[in-house]
Amino acid sequence: MRWRWPIHIHLSTLFVVVFVLSALAIGLQRYRSTTATMIGHAQDRISSASREAGLELARGIESASLAANMLSRSRLPPPQSQQSVTELLPLLKQALRSSEALEAVFVGYGSGDMFLVRRLRNEGQLKLFEAPEGTRYILQTINRAAAPAQGHFSFMDEELNSLREEERPAYAQGYDPRSRGWYREAFRAGQTVAGKPYVFFTTKQVGLTISAPVENSRTVVGADVSVESLGAMLKQLRITPGSYMALVLPDGQLLAHSDAANAVYTVQPDGGFRLLTLAQLPLPFAAGLDAKLQASAQGEPQRGVEDLGGQLWHTAITGVKAPGGLDLRLIIAVPDQELMADAHAQRRQEIAWNALAVVLAALLVVWLSRRIARPIRHVAEVARKIQRFDFSAQSRSNTIIREVHELEETIDSMKLTIRRFLNLSETVSSEQNFDKLLQLLLSETCAAVKAEGGVLYLADHGQLRPGAVLLPGQDLSPQALPAFALTEDSLPVRALSALQTVQQPLDPASRQALGLPAAQAPSGPGHALAVPLVTRKGEPVGCLLLLGEAAFDVGPITFVRALSGTAASTLETRELIHSQKELFEAFIRLIAGAIDSKSPYTGGHCERVPELTKMLARAACEQTEGRWRDFDLDENGWEAVHVAAWLHDCGKITTPEFVVDKATKLECIYDRIHEVRMRFEVLKRDAQIQALRDQLAGQDAETVQQRLRDELAQLDADFAFVCVCNEGGEFMAPEKVERLRAIAARTWLRTLDDRMGISSEELQRKNRSAAPPLPVEEALLADKPEHRVERSPETVDPFAGLGIQMAKPALLYDKGELHNLSISRGTLTEEDRYKINEHIIQTIRMLANLPFPKHLREVPEIAGGHHEKMDGTGYPKRLQGAQMSPVARMMAIADIFEALTASDRPYKKAKTLAESLRIMKFMVKDQHIDPDLFELFLRSGVWQDYAQKYLKPDQIDAVRIEDYLPPPPAESPVAA
Repeated sequence: MRWRWPIHIHLSTLFVVVFVLSALAIGLQRYRSTTATMIGHAQDRISSASREAGLELARGIESASLAANMLSRSRLPPPQSQQSVTELLPLLKQALRSSEALEAVFVGYGSGDMFLVRRLRNEGQLKLFEAPEGTRYILQTINRAAAPAQGHFSFMDEELNSLREEERPAYAQGYDPRSRGWYREAFRAGQTVAGKPYVFFTTKQVGLTISAPVENSRTVVGADVSVESLGAMLKQLRITPGSYMALVLPDGQLLAHSDAANAVYTVQPDGGFRLLTLAQLPLPFAAGLDAKLQASAQGEPQRGVEDLGGQLWHTAITGVKAPGGLDLRLIIAVPDQELMADAHAQRRQEIAWNALAVVLAALLVVWLSRRIARPIRHVAEVARKIQRFDFSAQSRSNTIIREVHELEETIDSMKLTIRRFLNLSETVSSEQNFDKLLQLLLSETCAAVKAEGGVLYLADHGQLRPGAVLLPGQDLSPQALPAFALTEDSLPVRALSALQTVQQPLDPASRQALGLPAAQAPSGPGHALAVPLVTRKGEPVGCLLLLGEAAFDVGPITFVRALSGTAASTLETRELIHSQKELFEAFIRLIAGAIDSKSPYTGGHCERVPELTKMLARAACEQTEGRWRDFDLDENGWEAVHVAAWLHDCGKITTPEFVVDKATKLECIYDRIHEVRMRFEVLKRDAQIQALRDQLAGQDAETVQQRLRDELAQLDADFAFVCVCNEGGEFMAPEKVERLRAIAARTWLRTLDDRMGISSEELQRKNRSAAPPLPVEEALLADKPEHRVERSPETVDPFAGLGIQMAKPALLYDKGELHNLSISRGTLTEEDRYKINEHIIQTIRMLANLPFPKHLREVPEIAGGHHEKMDGTGYPKRLQGAQMSPVARMMAIADIFEALTASDRPYKKAKTLAESLRIMKFMVKDQHIDPDLFELFLRSGVWQDYAQKYLKPDQIDAVRIEDYLPPPPAESPVAA
């Protein structure tokens, strides 16, 4: 036997805390020293960069000064010598190219003459001067010897070849070098001077001019430096891409900076300009740099590390001495994350190596500890899998740890018990058929406790009725065993009455009392265990009777007791679900029956459409090729089809009968033709009375009677015409409508108040207009204001969010007599037809508000789509074919075919099969119904099966389905 030692002996090797703490202390010390060294190197680098940038800027500005001095000591041409100026161009080009800061070099004479050579750097300058393509230099001259003064521009390429000559007299008239500051200051000082920034005359740029007088003459030579060119130099001198450099004048104003996105000056309303200070720039670090600049002016340190705008910057301020007495200050600010990028990378590398060393050491320790703790880890993994209901792992690890070995034995026993319980629960819960569920529950329980057989009893109306039987060697149905009244003395009844498990031996008398067949020697069952099945409320559900060769021990009895609660809950739940489904089915049929009973025009419709829809869906499921080969419905899908088909017209319950059953145009709650008839009667009486009055007045009796007969005949004819119009059987041509209007124009005399004895709602509509004084003449047929029934103002649209696309009429109803009698076809107005079509919206709304379970959530879409069309012209959502589910399209075909063939509609004659299929063929052609489904409808014979079951014999005529199928695709001609 192997010795197994306690766990604490093996865990004593895991003390590695000292090593980890030492490594952390050493790493922290090295981190601090490295950080200090990095900051020192960074300060040295920015100081060196500051000095180099200052020298470079000074050299750039000095180049402009040298260019001016060189020209002032050169042999300058006379003022009007164009040829001499041309010969001097190479020297001027060389001067311009000596510094990126130079914009132009020029000479101004005391006579007011001048020549200037300018270098063009970019497309913007080409557009400014309207220079030809390829221009690199411009020679600008002013000649005042002629009158008026002449200005001339010469555009030249890189080799100083002339591209275009252009006279610009406005240039000579607007510019006199003698009036410019650079001329006067240099002439007055007698030496090289750097003027203050100003706006250049030609380019409108801001910059400064370095000018020098020519000895013993009134000629001054100058060189222009723009702030933009200085900014470009600063941008090139940056240490890192994100660093910032600026040149500042002694008064704190910016001369140039490296940020091309922001200007250093603002233009004034008078055309002048104002240089900005650092603090005025829209940069997050500008205010901090301005404060450091002011501090350095007071003798404080000129370099350091600053937190500017929430970011760490390395800064330096250096003086720049430029020719011409120009004293500038250079500011450099470099982001710490860019300047210290290499240093940070090196420090991260050191930290990574230290971390790697710690990790390697920790891995070694972990490896050792895992070797020691592997058995414990294995047990923990088995426990976690049991927690996830995974019983596949082996619990034994052959460990030498005594405590772990004992724990593994306990886990094995627990796992076996849980696995049995869960397997049984899972198997039982997955079965949908109630009878199969009972048999499965019994067989799985017998297998779990190793019982030879058993009987499952169900409590039903004061009895224990056998629901499932399992006996070895016997093939018995539950009905072959007797039921027990809950008042008699039997083993199952005693267990259920006491709510306790009861076990007893089975002798031949006990077997006979239970109705069990005689035991088969020598291994027949010898003991019975009765386990009550009770709900959580204490209500009896049934009893489980288990049979075994010997008495059941404590383990199986305990297991069966634990299982009994689950079994009882399962049976209770299934019974409840079964009852709820039956109740739901009864409600569905109740609603459908109420709809069919509400109107004689829809009798049987809600019963036949579901049947036809399911017949077509069943045909689609049976297809093994073609478009519908992949279509299939599971049990939940069939239930959704069943519910949707039975409730597809449930919205009709909200449609008023007087609209659904409107048989004539004037019919509302009653047919208003009777009112019209009475008015004609009144007119006839009026005509007779007038005839008598005419005779009393002395008119010829025969003439009066003939006139009366003519008028009465006309009234009879007019009323007959109105009656024909009211029936709605004929198309109302325009001439008929005109005759109707002519009849309506006749008047009759009303002497009674028509606002008495009516409903408050109708009174409100009449009160929209003032009551006329009685008696009053009224039109024989009229569209009165009270006939227009407006929609009640709704704060919330009841159909919002349903995707309804049906156009809603402005009125709820228009009961105008002339309006209704003028209906062109049928008996329905636009408002009536919308009210009827609204039933499908009500259907969607009603079904959408029902808390359907997940597998029935497509019911509103299926039921609400049977009036949609493939081309999107249907209602209520105007869906196209691809937006409708296949079942919704099937129901659309079923609804149409049933309506065409229905023989219980009193307002129309039932159509034959051939007539109905011909109409549906045209509907396929017009893209109203799915052509593939219609083809399936024909080829599968669904139409014929339905006809045999629901149509009258005289409706079933000869049909060739080939006459209604689409023609086959034409074959390609075979090449000879």
